[in-house]
Amino acid sequence: MPGIPTAGICEDDHELRQVIRRALELEGFEVHATATGTEALRRYGADPPDVLVLDIGLPDADGRDVCQALRAQGVGCPVLFLTAKSDLTDRLSGFHAGGDDYLGKPFALAELLVRVHALHRRAPSAAAAPANGFVLDASAHAIVHGERRVRLTPTEFRLLAVLAAKPGEVVRRAALVAAGWPDGAVVHDNTLDAYLARIRRKLRDAEASVGVTTARGIGYTLQ
Repeated sequence: MPGIPTAGICEDDHELRQVIRRALELEGFEVHATATGTEALRRYGADPPDVLVLDIGLPDADGRDVCQALRAQGVGCPVLFLTAKSDLTDRLSGFHAGGDDYLGKPFALAELLVRVHALHRRAPSAAAAPANGFVLDASAHAIVHGERRVRLTPTEFRLLAVLAAKPGEVVRRAALVAAGWPDGAVVHDNTLDAYLARIRRKLRDAEASVGVTTARGIGYTLQ
């Protein structure tokens, strides 16, 4: 017999967070709520919910960076982004960050519940185990490995998060560009290569047990 489904909420607006929490509880979910990106990474990285409702405009981090960091840690639960922004570029950046659905504010609570149930129905049975030997801190944009902490630029963070979410797999150059830069940005090949070279050095500085290798003409792999 299946257990009680779990839902995570990360929303800094206390009133809205409580409204969503109560609505999900009435729908039969066991709900855990957080208000910051730091709390979300600590809570949901250690104990992933079946579905996560994640605000993009958090006080200490961009929700998209939080999602990428969770994906890099092996958290595979579906993520529904909430945001006050609703333009195409903003929505695409959410999907590139590993989100599964997107709901603009203000929204009808009934629509949020329908979307959460839809995501829960197609959720994976289990999250993948992290295999990177380091953690990405979305609030500080940093690689954390043991006692070492190495800062990343926002673009470096986004690129490394995409690689870390698929350890051992070749991530194509186009996918890296889509994740690292706004939609429509012109990114030359040598620009991407330069960023990956910096990421390699920072992984070494952090003494991480993995590195970035090049699949010439195709993309990059974290292994």
